[in-house]
Amino acid sequence: MIKITDLWKRFGKNQVLAGLNLDIQEGETLVILGHSGIGKSVLLKHIIGLMKPDKGTVDINEIRITDLSGPELFKAVQDMGMLFQGAALFDSMDVEENTGFYLIQHGDPETGKKLRKQEISDRVDHALELVGLQGTQNKMPSELSGGMRKRAALARLIVYRPKIILYDEPTTGLDPIIGMQINELIVKTKEELKATSVVVTHDMFSALYVGDRLALIRDGKIAHIADPAHFIQIDDPLIKKFYATISIDPRKLKEKNHHG
Repeated sequence: MIKITDLWKRFGKNQVLAGLNLDIQEGETLVILGHSGIGKSVLLKHIIGLMKPDKGTVDINEIRITDLSGPELFKAVQDMGMLFQGAALFDSMDVEENTGFYLIQHGDPETGKKLRKQEISDRVDHALELVGLQGTQNKMPSELSGGMRKRAALARLIVYRPKIILYDEPTTGLDPIIGMQINELIVKTKEELKATSVVVTHDMFSALYVGDRLALIRDGKIAHIADPAHFIQIDDPLIKKFYATISIDPRKLKEKNHHG
């Protein structure tokens, strides 16, 4: 699905990625943990083709996107979506226009054909309903809380049903209750779209709630990768430190929420 091989990237004196290797499996939610500023977001931008590595390759469905640019790159990544840390909504557009933006610009992602206004509107309504924002179509981003902005940005992705979704610090800056709603939505979105998801975060609660596998990034490489049960057993001071930040293990909560 996604294969990252020997990826290197530096900015000035700062070596951010240093020979990073990672395989992401189809349909899984992989969480990449690490402190702020160590290259998690940089890695995401390489996966979606917003950044080129100094060395190394990114293959998506056996297409080497690190070799592509312009229209070829756009075509290769059009099945992908990214939830940016600050939500990145267009301030001048209301929630409905923001959510429908991709469909208005590019038409039906499957066929590339232009969609009728009513069809766009129906898809937008469905996406907003999934994220619990029904009735907010005419609100402007400035009228939304931080959590609502994140949810609107997620609706904007859901509407064109990407096969791969990248989340950049989805719960950062949100209070625990709103953060939990976002975690729930990540799980729900994966189920609804059957998408492959990559979540970068330093929120251990979120990581254990949404992740099928967890990876730790350190010194520009993946230091450890395992399923949650094995990951939290790894004898690594940083993993222990992350785990110490949570008072309850969210996996029990997830079982309760998703299995009645």
